[in-house]
Amino acid sequence: MTKFRKLRLKDINLLDILISKTVAIAIENNIIKSKSIIVDATHTKSRYNSKTPQQALQEQSKKLRHAVYKIDENMKEHFPPKNTEISLEKEIDYCNKLIDSIKNNESLCNYPNISEKLNLLQETMDDDLEHLKISLDEDAKIGHKTADTSFFGYKTHIAMTEERIITAATITSGEKPDGKELSELVQKSRAAGMEVTTVIGDKAYSGKDNIEDSQENNYELIARLNSIITQGNRTKENEFIFNKDAGMYQCKAGHLAIRKYLDKRKTEKKNKNPRMVYFFDIEKCKCCPYREGCYKENSKKKTYSETLICDMHSEQAKFQETEYFKEKSKERYKIEAKNSELKNRHGYDVASSSGLVSMQMQGAITIFAVNLKRIIKLLNEK
Repeated sequence: MTKFRKLRLKDINLLDILISKTVAIAIENNIIKSKSIIVDATHTKSRYNSKTPQQALQEQSKKLRHAVYKIDENMKEHFPPKNTEISLEKEIDYCNKLIDSIKNNESLCNYPNISEKLNLLQETMDDDLEHLKISLDEDAKIGHKTADTSFFGYKTHIAMTEERIITAATITSGEKPDGKELSELVQKSRAAGMEVTTVIGDKAYSGKDNIEDSQENNYELIARLNSIITQGNRTKENEFIFNKDAGMYQCKAGHLAIRKYLDKRKTEKKNKNPRMVYFFDIEKCKCCPYREGCYKENSKKKTYSETLICDMHSEQAKFQETEYFKEKSKERYKIEAKNSELKNRHGYDVASSSGLVSMQMQGAITIFAVNLKRIIKLLNEK
């Protein structure tokens, strides 16, 4: 039945069909009145750990050894040498020898804690080895929630109205960036019948490509620019100071740049902002008391670069300081609550099966149910 389900629905975009149906119901009942969508991504952990079969066996054999050591530490002398190579076959051979050495000591097998872990490893070796090889979720990838925390699974990119009706969703593996999905979310929302004039998101959606897309497709982008763009990205700010009268940078020794050059960076790095490169007199650098760490010996030039904010970013920076922008940004919290509802009330924190197709089916059913609940609630309030 599982195989049939996947094959039968293979070429049917169930996710878009079910979401579009709920959006149509909401529009028919005059529930959706806003023209804004809020975008965000939520992560779903894979039902499997990101471990190789060898790592899984190593973890089970380690638990078994530690259980034995608590009863008899002298068993260390009777255990086979651990496998130190990256080889599943050799790890299997080690586990078999470990099991035999413990079974030879009948008294140890009488302890429930040892017996339980021994049987678990034995079952893995006898019956589940083939399952262990194929049970890893090949479509799931490692993504990062913060710089220090990561997860192994998938991302669901969601667009939702201010009335908390989900209008579009895309499901990707965990490593995909949030901002790249914005254009598709807007297109899907409009295809479902939603009139989109404003998109509200966090800094992940304020990339140059998305700003261009908002201009081309006639919608406002309420997403703050990264502070690196608005505040500049200069290195050694304390060592180089801009002299506004000369229009040049000067180093901490007081030497002024002798010329400057605008590097538009259009050939190799099309998406990079232009930068101004300032050149200094290397004859002064050679005898400068601060040359260590600043001027490289025998170098033919000494430069200092400043990344410039492009016109597109400049307009967005002005827009995000308006009262309208700040007021609309306050609506973003709603999607955080929706993500919480999906995970805590509908089990969307962990994938129910493996593979991207199964994840899309789970997302379709979950979002369909959540939307219907919201529609019923709003109708009852009417």
